[in-house]
Amino acid sequence: MPESSPNALLLHKHTRREFRERMQAGELKACIIPVAATEQHLEHLAMEHDWASVMHVSLEVARRLQPQVIVAPAMNIGISEHHMRHIGTLSALPGSWLGVLFDTIRSMHHAGFKNILVLNGHGGNIAPCQGIWPQFLQRLEINLHFESYWDHLPEEVAKKHLKTGAWPGHAQEFETAFALAAFPENVRHDAMRDQPDKTPLEGSAEAGRAMIEAIVEALCGFVRGMIDGKNVAAIPPFMP
Repeated sequence: MPESSPNALLLHKHTRREFRERMQAGELKACIIPVAATEQHLEHLAMEHDWASVMHVSLEVARRLQPQVIVAPAMNIGISEHHMRHIGTLSALPGSWLGVLFDTIRSMHHAGFKNILVLNGHGGNIAPCQGIWPQFLQRLEINLHFESYWDHLPEEVAKKHLKTGAWPGHAQEFETAFALAAFPENVRHDAMRDQPDKTPLEGSAEAGRAMIEAIVEALCGFVRGMIDGKNVAAIPPFMP
């Protein structure tokens, strides 16, 4: 598969031969597993927002670090029980969701990856992952990280471009600005003006582009550090 092809960034676009040859050649050094959600995002953002945003960031990081990084299929259903009163939201219970995530990580480890980044795009996934992560590290003994993409937005960039000064929020200024910059077709402007919460109106495509660029650049450094052995997850010791 040509390195310049967009398909070279995505695991599921490879044939088994193409993937095997890249791994055997030592070309692929790290894998990103995006995790997110499909849930309500107020009246004005499409329910795919968390998935679309984390995929946008993951693919851009992989593009800038190619041919060393590949993106696995995203988990686009997350832990969203707190949004289930809004019909259309999809939610998994923590136990079943973490089981699928572990099996995905285990599969990529089996494929040969020692550096795996689980990149998160949904707040409801954070606490369950933080609780189980030491066990994942003990079980696999690899350089495995869980990071939410918005945590890599430099504070100075956020202060410059967010009028409210708050992020990530839920369908507020930050996520609205992201959508306006990356996938404006997912923003319903009439609904944004009509709903009681006017905070999303502060978001702009210009601010979104600046923040996305800063996040991607920071995450490129993070993943590059994983590959170079400078950013290594500490494996907790087993209890005696």
